[in-house]
Amino acid sequence: MSKILVTGASGKLGGLVIENLIAKQGVAPADIVAGTRDPSKLSALVAKGVEARKVDFDDPASLEAAFKGIDRLLIVSTDELATPGKRLVQHKAAVEAAKKAGVGRLFYTSLPNPDISKVTFAPDHFGTEEAIKATGLPYTFFRNSWYMENLFMALPAALGSGSWYTSSGQGKIGHISRADIAKAIAGALAKPVSENAIYTLTGEKTYTTEEIAALVREVTGRPLAVVHVTDEQLAAGMAGAGVPAPFIPTFVSFDTNTREGLFDINNDEATKLSGEKLVSLKDFLIANKAALGA
Repeated sequence: MSKILVTGASGKLGGLVIENLIAKQGVAPADIVAGTRDPSKLSALVAKGVEARKVDFDDPASLEAAFKGIDRLLIVSTDELATPGKRLVQHKAAVEAAKKAGVGRLFYTSLPNPDISKVTFAPDHFGTEEAIKATGLPYTFFRNSWYMENLFMALPAALGSGSWYTSSGQGKIGHISRADIAKAIAGALAKPVSENAIYTLTGEKTYTTEEIAALVREVTGRPLAVVHVTDEQLAAGMAGAGVPAPFIPTFVSFDTNTREGLFDINNDEATKLSGEKLVSLKDFLIANKAALGA
């Protein structure tokens, strides 16, 4: 099989994708390259026979060599959010290097509706998609919906106070677990289609915040009231709670995007790619009661 390189391999998603390529898709470790800024963090994968390469998006000059001999390249979007625009610069450098290195097909982790999304960093994803299209290389985009794990950002504190403040209104969101996203991506990497493809990886059911809260109450047995506020009130509350100011607009934009219906997507694309049933939100909450502080 041709070589598959996964960037961000020491991160949570990249590592899971590689694990699924080997365990679920039967890809030989020797056909996988794990890329990260610090290859010493990949000793467990190297022990399995996976090749490790230094892939540093902040060192564009090194990327072409890192991508040499790669047929399928998965660019996992970086977590660089502190400096506006920096992530797009990183991604464009990787895309340009992939083109120069002769990569056969580009895969990229994006988000739903990147062209119209209210999420503050959506332009990074849309700009990366456009840069990939401009290369003329075959591509596959994974527009990942909100991870179930993202609920850990709000729910533990909400359960602690008994009140969940939100400006999402009656908007719905189709959460999907990181594990299920990784399985789907691995399936697409192992068996790529010939044409360009865009998959929106989302849960099979969408929920309002009220409906999620009801599941949380059922699973934890603890009280949790949903308090609907405006974006401005939500931002003020976050500031009062000590959330760093640069991150408040981003956190608020998640609720704005939900309220506007831009996360209200459900399909079976993740299941088709992985060949496995998705974990339900209720089962995920049950399995992660400890992380909720319950």
